[in-house]
Amino acid sequence: MTTLKKFDLTGKEVGELNIEDEKLAITANPQSIKDYLVALRNNARQWSANTKGRKEINRTGAKPHRQKGLGRARQGSFGAPQYKGGGVVFGPKPKFDQHIKINKKEKRAAIKSIIIDRIKKDNVCILKCNDSDIKKTKQIANFFDALKLTDKRVLVLTKQDDSKQFKRCVKNIPKKAFSAAASVNGYQLALCRNLIIMDTAIDEITAMLNKGEK
Repeated sequence: MTTLKKFDLTGKEVGELNIEDEKLAITANPQSIKDYLVALRNNARQWSANTKGRKEINRTGAKPHRQKGLGRARQGSFGAPQYKGGGVVFGPKPKFDQHIKINKKEKRAAIKSIIIDRIKKDNVCILKCNDSDIKKTKQIANFFDALKLTDKRVLVLTKQDDSKQFKRCVKNIPKKAFSAAASVNGYQLALCRNLIIMDTAIDEITAMLNKGEK
């Protein structure tokens, strides 16, 4: 049995949540997790790079030198890639779709596995508070300070469209990120070794651990 501690906004422990070890036993293949994270980063690119080939270069049509008699290799155009200002060989083109397809099952398994890893390393806790209790950013900063997370990367998971005031305060604190539990991705989880789950999002996280679904 693994226990997650619950804290209030002042950093005081107010309860616990028990998670059965069977729910934390299954983890994804490390290679599949890496492939998922690499695909996420590649798909985040703009893919607008556009290089010109030798046919698209605006250079003179004259031959660089005559064909025979110089003992040199024959050359046909100053637009050839070996010349300065020439075309690029096999350069990127925006017309090609270079996005990587992410399998849904692999995605869910990777996210679940990263969350389980954080739980096993005791880097997850639960925050029990109402959005109306938060008035200033300093309250959130004091909470992180009480848990000794001031200089660490922390990801806060909450319910969709919930805790807007908390989100507004968190974004003003360095190394702290905020995401809805239902739409969190593996890269956000991988960047932050510490997770704080709002008590309103506990049901979504436990459902993810039970069924492996987002």
